[in-house]
Amino acid sequence: MLPCRLHITGASGTGTTMLGRALADAWAVPHADVDDYFWEPTDPPYVVKRPASERLELMEAVYAPRRAWVLSGSLMGWGDVLIKRFDAVVFLTLDPSTRIARLKARERTRLGASVDPGGSAEPAYRAFIEWAQRYDDDAFTGRSRRRHDRWVSELPCPVLHLDSTNPVPTLVAAVLTWTATIKPE
Repeated sequence: MLPCRLHITGASGTGTTMLGRALADAWAVPHADVDDYFWEPTDPPYVVKRPASERLELMEAVYAPRRAWVLSGSLMGWGDVLIKRFDAVVFLTLDPSTRIARLKARERTRLGASVDPGGSAEPAYRAFIEWAQRYDDDAFTGRSRRRHDRWVSELPCPVLHLDSTNPVPTLVAAVLTWTATIKPE
């Protein structure tokens, strides 16, 4: 398949954004991350949610109608109207302890000592990590592995499941090989 409309999803910390950027570069197509539409631009970031209707309107205006793009992140539920635009989906998974360790390292790199006890970002950091850990809890009513598995299983397009323990170049090669076998409708 030539460059297509590819959605890369998975739990926070699985590397959807890194893989999305790398694939978009390989195909020379636009990359968008769901968080750029889900959240209002604020300082600090990820504090104010944009209303779902505005997210979708912005996505339609900026990139969704294009012939090819890579979209990373999760729009499960609120963005289901975009499913009809997907040519293919990659679902990334990762061992929970590795995923949480990646998230902690990423947030420490991004926010530094402000995530330490008593630091200005510590309450938000702690809440984010606690939320991310709930992904693997079957009883969690928010975005969870159970809900994500169900959502992915109901998609009308081809889905590739990848373990994101592998390095990004290996994942890119797997996706490029896989998409080359998909027959566009």
